[in-house]
Amino acid sequence: MLSRRGVLLGGAGVAVAAVAGAGIGVEQGVLPGRPWLQAHLGLNGAAGVVPDVEPGPVETHTFVSEHRLGAETSWCLMRPPGTRGALPVVVALHGLGQDAGTLVGPSMGLPRYLAAAVADGVAPFAIAAADGGTSYWHPRPDGEDAGAMVVDELLPLLAEQGLRAAPSDRIGLIGWSMGGYGALRLAGLLGPDRVAGVVASSPAIWSHPGDASRSGFADEEEYERFTVVGHQEDLAGIAVRVDCGTGDPFYRDVEDYVAGFPDDAGVTSTFEPGAHDPAYWRRMLPDQLAFLGAALGAR
Repeated sequence: MLSRRGVLLGGAGVAVAAVAGAGIGVEQGVLPGRPWLQAHLGLNGAAGVVPDVEPGPVETHTFVSEHRLGAETSWCLMRPPGTRGALPVVVALHGLGQDAGTLVGPSMGLPRYLAAAVADGVAPFAIAAADGGTSYWHPRPDGEDAGAMVVDELLPLLAEQGLRAAPSDRIGLIGWSMGGYGALRLAGLLGPDRVAGVVASSPAIWSHPGDASRSGFADEEEYERFTVVGHQEDLAGIAVRVDCGTGDPFYRDVEDYVAGFPDDAGVTSTFEPGAHDPAYWRRMLPDQLAFLGAALGAR
């Protein structure tokens, strides 16, 4: 933290030194208010830029979801340019306050990232995203279960579209924040026979149940029932990638989660400058899509 001498003396030289010292403390995660300080000291790195390429076709559909208590649920299907037929599929889970349209829109630009990935040599796959509300992709006390919607309703719809999403096929999963947690949980539930790879970007993970968001968990008991912390072994046999920015409020909890995998698990993880926002998520997408393409092509 800033020394009393640095605060009292002022002056340009002292101010520069103080900011530099604060930057070191922020990067090491030892200062209070680290995410705020890291953002205001400009330590979150460059924002990812949506590729300037022509995207492939994006289809938008709706269905009434029983698992979402009768909600009219929009879903999007993204294909790489010039592809058709039985592609593998990656299911993308959005974060809190977002929906499937957010992932397709300009803040994330997922169709353009997919087109760029395939143009760079990644084996083609489709991406599907559906509205999951605010349920954190797990069963809620009122009976809503957006995770079950993905498995029991969305995947059969994708199989009807000719995609490789039937129970005999393996899919990929990717999610951001709430969706990052949801992707890890669904991958663990489905297991390696159904999931080839999972990417969690800035997953909403809490080491202590009392800290968990009340938007997605009514109480500590609900969090403990559906947490992914302590259940890393459920992902054995699945290619796992976890990315989190050092300026993210979840940074330390995600670090602890990654450290909880067995030594021989071979989990891919990165912790580099970045906040809990689309600027960081866009920057990570090229490597994440390449990871999923390799996982879907393995075996």
